[in-house]
Amino acid sequence: MRNHSAEITKGIDWTLIIVYAILVLTGIMSIFATTYRDESIINGLLSFKTDYSKQLYYFLICGALAVFILLTDSKFFTATANIFYFLGIILLILVFPFHTDVKGTKSIIRFPGFQLQPAELCKIFVNLALAKYMSSIDLNFKKTKSQLYAAALILIPAVLTILQSETGLALVYFSFFLVLYREGLPSYVLVIGFAVALLVVLTLLVDQNVLAIILTSIAVLFLYLSRRELKRNRGLFILIVSIWGLCIGMQRFAVPYFFSNVLKPYQVQRIYATVGKDYQVDESTLTEVDMKKMEERKKAGNYNVKQSKIAIGSGGFFGKGLLKGTQTRYDFVPEQRTDFIFCTIGEGFGFFGSAILLGLYLFMLFRIVNIAERQRSTFARVYAYGVASVFFFHIFINIGMTLGIVPVIGIPLPFMSYGGTALITFTVLLFILIRLDADRQMILR
Repeated sequence: MRNHSAEITKGIDWTLIIVYAILVLTGIMSIFATTYRDESIINGLLSFKTDYSKQLYYFLICGALAVFILLTDSKFFTATANIFYFLGIILLILVFPFHTDVKGTKSIIRFPGFQLQPAELCKIFVNLALAKYMSSIDLNFKKTKSQLYAAALILIPAVLTILQSETGLALVYFSFFLVLYREGLPSYVLVIGFAVALLVVLTLLVDQNVLAIILTSIAVLFLYLSRRELKRNRGLFILIVSIWGLCIGMQRFAVPYFFSNVLKPYQVQRIYATVGKDYQVDESTLTEVDMKKMEERKKAGNYNVKQSKIAIGSGGFFGKGLLKGTQTRYDFVPEQRTDFIFCTIGEGFGFFGSAILLGLYLFMLFRIVNIAERQRSTFARVYAYGVASVFFFHIFINIGMTLGIVPVIGIPLPFMSYGGTALITFTVLLFILIRLDADRQMILR
């Protein structure tokens, strides 16, 4: 621990802390705007019964955690990174026998007075463990073995989270692959990833036979354009034909199998709705309970997005003002204090307020990237890029789903959405970065 106040504040990025405080307070204000019901504001804040009072208390807890982190020596995080990672995996495993089913998710452990979602906390542990591994002295990240090990650190908690019916949070872990790309993961890996995603979308939008003809035509065109090179390099012919075969196999077999046997019907429904198509399910394969759940989620998902768009659009340029929004004030938008908290800003403060909020987020992201690039330590740089990647993914997906441009997968907006575990997770992620940056002259491993 550090003993002198001068040492504690030395090198601290106060700008980032100010942005953090503004975002959290804006979140509390938004939660207040959606949940306030004419009670005494003072009593509401002190009661710990209203959502905005709970979020305020969570903020105070986060403040204490932030001070503790800033008082901690940076070497503590490198020394305990792997321990925390294994602790996180154990917590994820304990979810299976001790979870509480909350709104379809099985990822929450409930304790007297509070509940814990290990999948949220594990984002911190994965980021620390990944930074620890990538800063190893003898690491050669150009080797496939090293890349696979790093990928395993990310995928193990992601798979466990998927098994807990928390697909949205599981997808967040894939944002760490952006960090690996920054650290030397070959660009073709990301190209393949985007190509697979594009092929999945095309499989949903285009008839199977038509898409097969298009893929075959593209392969023939490549063969024709490369006809001279093919005479000298037979391997190129095998490569093009192999890629064509993989694409046909994916759109004919892999994608349909994944959608039919891996994803749940309501998840497939949401994906189809995002690309503007109806999902036709074979009802004979579903139980009566599944059909009921699917119908409920379809109505809820469509209703949520529709009401969200109405709320944001009704705000106009300058908004209706605090506590004057009709859509968010009178519960027309479900989950408006959590997943759809952005609607409150859109309706209450309009395009102008929404633009300022997005500007704050962009400033924060660019600030974090700038912090990452000025680090001398690989550990601190990798950790910083991990924080930026997680925040970017959450911001893009959350705001995107309120606008109806991405599937509704239920992940919180950083520092804004109601929830103690989420707020603590984002706070700890950020303040560990601030502590590491304050000690950026140190070489951490």
